[in-house]
Order: sequence, then structure tokens, then C-alpha cells
Amino acid sequence: MKKQAVIEHFNLKDIKDPKFLKSLSNEELEVLAADIRQEILRVTSLNGGHLSSNLGVVELTIALHKFYDFTHDKLIFDVGHQCYTHKILTGRDLSSLRKKDGISGFLKCSESPYDIFEAGHSSTSLSAATSFAYLRDRKKEKYQIVALIGDASIANGLAFEAINHLAHSSSKVIIVLNDNNMSISKSVGGLGRAFSNISTGYRYNIFKAKLKRNLTKTKAGLSFLSFLARFKNFIKRSIVPLTLFDNLGFVYLGPIDGHNFKALEKAFKRANNTNKSVIIHCLTKKGKGYPFAEDDRVGYWHGVTPFDIASGEPKNLHPTTISWSHFYADRLKEIVKNDAKAIIISPATEKGAGLDEIFREYPMQCIDVGIAEEHAITFASVLAKEGFHPYVSIYSTFLQRGYDMLSHDSARILAPVKFLVERAGLIGNDGETHQGIYDVAFLTSIPNVLIAMASTKGEAQALLNYQNLTTMFIRLSREQVDKDEKVLPLEIRENKYLFFNDRFTSDNVLLTYGPLGRKLASLFISKSDDIYLINTLFLNPLDEETLNQLMHKKRIFIYNPYSVLEGYSDKIANYLLKGGYKGEFYSFDIPLQFVKQATIAEQLKEFNLDCETVYKKIKSKIGG
Repeated sequence: MKKQAVIEHFNLKDIKDPKFLKSLSNEELEVLAADIRQEILRVTSLNGGHLSSNLGVVELTIALHKFYDFTHDKLIFDVGHQCYTHKILTGRDLSSLRKKDGISGFLKCSESPYDIFEAGHSSTSLSAATSFAYLRDRKKEKYQIVALIGDASIANGLAFEAINHLAHSSSKVIIVLNDNNMSISKSVGGLGRAFSNISTGYRYNIFKAKLKRNLTKTKAGLSFLSFLARFKNFIKRSIVPLTLFDNLGFVYLGPIDGHNFKALEKAFKRANNTNKSVIIHCLTKKGKGYPFAEDDRVGYWHGVTPFDIASGEPKNLHPTTISWSHFYADRLKEIVKNDAKAIIISPATEKGAGLDEIFREYPMQCIDVGIAEEHAITFASVLAKEGFHPYVSIYSTFLQRGYDMLSHDSARILAPVKFLVERAGLIGNDGETHQGIYDVAFLTSIPNVLIAMASTKGEAQALLNYQNLTTMFIRLSREQVDKDEKVLPLEIRENKYLFFNDRFTSDNVLLTYGPLGRKLASLFISKSDDIYLINTLFLNPLDEETLNQLMHKKRIFIYNPYSVLEGYSDKIANYLLKGGYKGEFYSFDIPLQFVKQATIAEQLKEFNLDCETVYKKIKSKIGG
């Protein structure tokens, strides 16, 4: 019989669901993997997105969809930033990836029935899988539940809590551990592989079940069964190295080549044969198929902006500007250089915060605690109370996870930690899970905290130099700042506002903050409008002295383009109301909702918060 020719290329736009994978040979799966890699590379080079994490799991995702039927079985991705192959295989065109009204860069239940759970933060998959397993068993249904989690995510406390729960549960979950050489390893020799092969073999498990049924019928049988279990465990512990998962009662399989379809299929078969929860330890290469990403050791290619594929150079560079993150990073470098007690702490986000250079040059004063935001906060608080000067760089969206530690371990004991709250405000294309618009609302509910946001380099440097006696938060937006802007010396006092102009006698007042606030104020200044412009450098606590002087004003406006109403605008409004203010009050805030993906400019426009729109609205009220 003539051998059927291998398909040379796949039209990815023709894929409607994963069923076609069942008929493909391993050679054809490799062709498909190559085509998918090229598509991921093409789309991220145009739209930005998570590149290396997606390139590393192409074969693993294809193998999962070929072996399992996820219209019946359930697949849960941890974080979801490695789901691009999954989206292609389930009939989604990535061309609109991360664009307004386009395909999300994470799992999205509204996009497909194959997306059964959403996430954007790490380490939630095992909790979700444990819950799905509980429901399956309670309903007496039969299907497999697979959780795909990375080695960095599994080190988070939430993942360990779920593992502990699962270890004491009779429900089965298959955990696929994507290990791209970050944290987890297991000693494996011939005996280790032999035990794994035996314990997941079909005949072994059938024999084991029958033996257990027969021996549990009598008292003597129960005693003998107990002896067999103790003897087996003694032999295993004597000659086979154990992992945490072994000790918790999980079946361990691996390590497996996560790019080898044959090895993956064999592992999935063995995982299905056991009635216990399983860890399939897969070794993958992050960034596989794109040399720049493969050679990356600092995370540059994890999340990318649009770039040129051939050269690896980013597109849309702004040679005359610098990000606020990099400006603060440069100032931190100076601080660390001159202060031996200064310590920079990051929960695995040093590259995104522009701190990679300082981490490389001052390793003894820089600490990456991994994806462990809660630990980072308590760790820093102890350092601060012991006389050191900790600076914690953390994204606003991830700071949410540390609320209890911020309240209990930091602010309550007046720990003078400085938090650099990265990506505060609207952040654009990453969508609902990553917007940094809620931190002011939850931080202002905690006593003893200072919250500030600079609008100039001088203000930023003054905030870093400020001698805080309690926990302090400095918010950084994703905007750019002019490289040539001079750093003007500035003395600041706690919770005291600054002023853009000296029109105190005006009946109209605008309170604002941050770079957009300065931009809006400049529009009024350029037109010599009759309005008193106040820069509320400190968002919390309130400058009550200044607010008291505004009680007789006819109109008060607040421009708040970096957070929701709660925590900033409403706190000022409440203070004015209690003080007997009788005039007109208007605030322009981000609505209290989960903000969908789009560019920051599109998001501001959608909420009528761009400076031009707000300027026109205020002008219509004050006239002139």
C-alpha cells in the first residue's frame, strides 16, 4: 500500500475545532506546530503580547487537544498567557489579538466553550481544577480534569493551598507541570522510571483494585493490606528519590520531553490509568523556535511590544522619551549605589519594571521573591522595622493580592516601606485582569498609608527622597516622560498639595494629579482661563488645610483619569460635604467596572476622560 503523503502546511484559518487532530500522524503534528509558531510570531510582532511563553507550549497544547476531548474533559490554563495555540486549535483567528473588541490575550469564557475558566493572575488553576473535580465526583460524572501550570506559578502560595487540599481529597486531577528550567526538578534514574511505569500501568491498577476488594472482606485481609502498603512505601522510599508530590500522595510522571508527541501521549495514557491525582512533569524550552526568545535569560521576550521579526528590534520607539518605570529605575540605582541599607524587592516583575540592570549590578541589594506578592510585603515590612530601606516594585494589579499583608503587617505597625506601584491607571491591551485602577480605592481603606503620584521628574525624585515614617505608595503610569525634562529640585511636605497657578481668587477650582492632570492643567493655563489649578500630589491623606479654603468656591472639579471614583474623588467629595460645601461639584473618573482591552487612548476616549474632552466639559460649566 502506498504511504499517504504528509501534509506540508496547514491553513490555520480553516481550523474550527480540535477534532481534526485525531487523524494526524506525529510528523503532521510537527508540521502543524511549526505553522502555529510562525502565526504566533507574526501576530505578536504586529500586536504585541506574550511571546516566549506561548512558543514554549505549542506541542504540549496540541498533544493535550489530540489526546483529550475538551468538549467533555476539562482543560484549565494557569494565568492564561500561554493560550494562543489553544485559541487557534479551537477555531479563533489571532489577527485581532489584544485589539479593541478583538481576541483576548488570556482565556475568555465569552469567546469559546473551550475556555471554561478565566484568569490573568498566576496560580489559580489548581484551585479551580480541585473545585471542578469535586463537582464532577459529586454529580457522579466521568471525565478527566487537566490543569496546565508553569513551574514559576506552582511556587505561589495559592497553588500550594490547592495542592494541600487535593492531597486530602479523593478527587482526581491531572496536573501538567510546564517546566522551562525555572524551579522544579526531580532525580530520575532507572528505578524511578520503573516505579512510575508500574504504578501507572493499566494491568497493575486492575490487579491492585481487585486485590483491595478481596482483602477488605476480612479482618485478616485488612491487616495484610496494611502490611503490603507499608512494605511498598518502605521499598520506594529506600531506593527512589521523592518529591513533595510523592510525599503528598500524588503519582509523579516525568520528566517528559514537552516537545515530543509520542512521549506526551504515553504520559497522558498512564495518567488516565491511575485513580489518584497525577503530576506530569514536562520539560519545555521557553521561546522555542525563535532564537532571540530562546536565548533570553531576563524575560525580555516574555511579554513584548510590536517588533521586527528579523532583527528582534522593537517598533514604534520613542527616542525622545523614557517610561516612568525606567526613570524611577534610574533613580533607584542611584539610591542603592549610595545607601547600603537600600533593598529593592520584586515579585518576579523586575524586567517589566525596568529593574533588570540594577538587579544585575547590585545583586546583594536586590531580591526577586518570585510570584509571591504577599511574601514580598511582609518580608519588606520586617526589613523596614529593622532599620533597612526597602523599595518594593509591584504592579497595581498584583498589589491586590497583598491587601491583608499591607494592612496587618505593614501599615498597622508603621513599617516605612516604599511601594512603587507599577502600571497604575489604565494599562490598555491586557484587558480586565490587569488594569491598575483599583489600588487607590482599597489602599485608602487602610489607616496610616501615604499615596502619591508624580506629574514631573522633579516630583518623582522628591517622592523617592521623602522620609516616610509609615507605609508609602508611589504610583507610576504607563505613559512616557520627556528625556530632556529637567529634574527640578522640590521640597514636599506630607499630604500637602502643590499648585499649577496662583488664581486663588477664582470661583472655579480643578483638583487633579499625575501626568494627565498636568496636561489638562496646561490647556487651561495656555488659554489663561479663570480657574484655580491644584496638583494633589498626595492622594491620601487629604490636605485638609487647602480643602477648607475651598468651601466658599462656586464650582469644584476633579480630574481622576488613573483610578475609579472610590478612594480619591469620593473621599474629597465627602470631606467637602461634611464641611458644609454648598457649591457645584463635578468629578471625571474611570467607571467602577472591569475595563476591556483597547489602547489606553481608546479607553480614555471611551470614558470621555481624554484631556480635550474634559477641558471642553469644564469650559462649558465655567464659561469665558
